[in-house]
Amino acid sequence: MSLRSTAIMFLMSLCVLPRGFAAEAAAVSAAPLGLVINEDNSHFFGTRPAELMMVEGLNAFVDQYAGTRVTHLFLNPNAMRASYRSSVRDAIWDEGTQYMPKANEPGGLWPNNARLLWERGLDPYAVWIARSREKGIAPWLTMRMNDVHSVDDPKNFMHSSFWVQHPDFWRVPGGGGWTDRALDYGRPEVREHAMALVRELLERYDPDGLELDWMRFGWHFAPGKEAEGAELLCAFMKEARGLTKEASVKRGHTIKLGARVPADPDAARGLGMDGVRWAKEGLIDMLVPCPFWTTSDFDIPVEKWRDQMGDAAKGIVLAPGLEFNIRAWPGGGALANDLETVRGFAAASYHRGADQIYLFNFMDSETIPVSQSDYRVLLEKGMDRDTVTTLPRRHVATFHDTVPSGFPNGAQLPLEIAKGGTVRLNIGPSPATGKAVFLVGLAARDGVEKAVLEVTVNGQVCAPTTDGEAPTRYPGVVRAMQCDCPAGALKAGYSEFAMKQSGDAPGQQAVWAELRIVPE
Repeated sequence: MSLRSTAIMFLMSLCVLPRGFAAEAAAVSAAPLGLVINEDNSHFFGTRPAELMMVEGLNAFVDQYAGTRVTHLFLNPNAMRASYRSSVRDAIWDEGTQYMPKANEPGGLWPNNARLLWERGLDPYAVWIARSREKGIAPWLTMRMNDVHSVDDPKNFMHSSFWVQHPDFWRVPGGGGWTDRALDYGRPEVREHAMALVRELLERYDPDGLELDWMRFGWHFAPGKEAEGAELLCAFMKEARGLTKEASVKRGHTIKLGARVPADPDAARGLGMDGVRWAKEGLIDMLVPCPFWTTSDFDIPVEKWRDQMGDAAKGIVLAPGLEFNIRAWPGGGALANDLETVRGFAAASYHRGADQIYLFNFMDSETIPVSQSDYRVLLEKGMDRDTVTTLPRRHVATFHDTVPSGFPNGAQLPLEIAKGGTVRLNIGPSPATGKAVFLVGLAARDGVEKAVLEVTVNGQVCAPTTDGEAPTRYPGVVRAMQCDCPAGALKAGYSEFAMKQSGDAPGQQAVWAELRIVPE
């Protein structure tokens, strides 16, 4: 049996064991459960020179992940258009009413390099799938179901002829916002347009799995039609499941089906993406609860997904997804993730029942949130439990960025601290020893430099310490107040940080909050 087969059998065994036993076994194992990298439809083509549009250049892309902790590559061949010569979609380089940029113009490398590969008889997705399998990495395709990049510019070259010619198929015809201009899956024409690409991908390629990415961009039905839409998407998933079964017979191996959906199961259901039902009806093998893009979500309720799925969860890989950005509240400024925030996300996710960690927009060169050197550290050290709980990690207060109208988004900031308030952070496993520093970022207000803050964690006093350096690295922050928290006061899962301003300074506003843990 190959090393790859052994690893896959181990991962599968964790998914079918009774939940309590699986969690206990995972807690004492240092083996990584899985690390997924999502490669989007434009990144490779838009970050390489034409000289690398050859087999060697395609293989080198995969080879950078070989021998690292990356277990899965999810390869995205489409948005509105396909990045290969499709029979059912416009290719990204096809001329139309839009202006097609030259290679030396903004955005031009992508269509021109993709066309160059086609002219040379090379299909990048076929090459990548074969190379990934050769290197012991599981290759999946991930299909964007409703991508609306740059819909504020109707002439943008990314838009398909289907979208341009059918504004009556938009979820709000005549609407001006990007969510309005997403395609309406309540229309049978839209569903068939999408299903045609599902069929083509499974007929053309031989992946380990196909993911339907409903989070690009997460709004699929006319307002108020989401409940009806949930039935339509369930039927869509059933048809897709049937196609993966047919493809499995043809290819001689199982081709799995996965989906990306909003972070909270009730929010997902309210928007028509009922991942719990899909699991219970046996329609999926993998589910990625995640944010859209506005912010990373450090409070994805993995345990809530498992509870609602019941016994069906034993057969599902749950892989919460991390994004590029961190925002503390809707409308707040963005900060890129770093190694410590990635570890914090992973530590909490595993503690809550995750099987794998899924990194979105963590692609190589130019687009990764971390530095190039830290990217190698991330790949080589991975995100297994031992790594994320024995090295410094950060847990940040954020919010759910994709929820139905009227659904709570969980935002805890901004906070008027003169009145007092509490921030809850899920920190995963609590450290027995080490250092824990709670940071509160204050906005620019009169008297901010004189403000005094009293903080407790789970009712125990945290000792004020020196302000954090370079406070402006945190969006909207001019002063980063810090306090040392007793490690023994932290609780596994949620810890509550109560804060109140004291002294005679004017009332201040907290716009950032996080806990940094440095285990001994």
